[in-house]
Amino acid sequence: MNETSTLEARNLVKDFTLRSGFRTHTLHAVKDVSFTIAAGRTLALVGESGSGKSTIARMLMKLESPTGGQILLDGHRTGTRSKDIAAYRSQVQMVFQDPFASLNPFHTIGHHLERPIRIHRPQLSAAAVRERAIELLERVRLTPAESYIDRRPHELSGGQRQRVAIARALAPGAGFIVADEPVSMLDVSIRLGVLNLLADLQREENLGVLYITHDLATARHFSDEIMVLYRGDVVERGPADDVILNPQHEYTRTLLGAAPEPDNLGRLRDEVRRELRSV
Repeated sequence: MNETSTLEARNLVKDFTLRSGFRTHTLHAVKDVSFTIAAGRTLALVGESGSGKSTIARMLMKLESPTGGQILLDGHRTGTRSKDIAAYRSQVQMVFQDPFASLNPFHTIGHHLERPIRIHRPQLSAAAVRERAIELLERVRLTPAESYIDRRPHELSGGQRQRVAIARALAPGAGFIVADEPVSMLDVSIRLGVLNLLADLQREENLGVLYITHDLATARHFSDEIMVLYRGDVVERGPADDVILNPQHEYTRTLLGAAPEPDNLGRLRDEVRRELRSV
């Protein structure tokens, strides 16, 4: 991927028509949202459930068609023909929120990694495809790769499955990753490892990353910039430290106020233990 590559959303709008009996009304899910993700940079999209974050992700992945606006890759508007979408997806891939639902339980880990390689690099031999799949497992720290490649998803932990999902996103040679709440369904003890893996891969591969989350703490430490979304509108954006340490919008301050303070966690643990002893 070119070091100056960019993925741009320009004035994205998404409306849904809702019907109730004989009445219809329009839900404005995304309202005139614009941003640019450069190679080697991470933009965090932060907001509560229903704010429009996943709708933006689905539009970027061509799973939803925008009501208005454009998506541009390296300054060029992306086409709508099948071959155009295939070429676009070779460069832009997604890591879904649920590692248990995003992998087919009937297929091996090797199948999940080899299929996108065969689709996007049909010139490779079967041996080369297998070699590439093993290399991908090693890159996401699932080693020895040979002990994972013939397993099925139910034989892996949630964190291991999400690492496979990350490897699958890299399989076509993508330069941009849309990570939709990639650790929210994982145990707290393994979230940091997955986020550190994403950060390492970003540096090693010069990836551009859209990190979608409701967690402002990880957004600050994992991202270069933060964009705060409220009911489909961008209400604040800026460098990660500036947004977290000096929020300008009331909604951002509300999100920060709702997050647990690390200094209070020990006290809360002690209170819970006292409650349990008294039962």
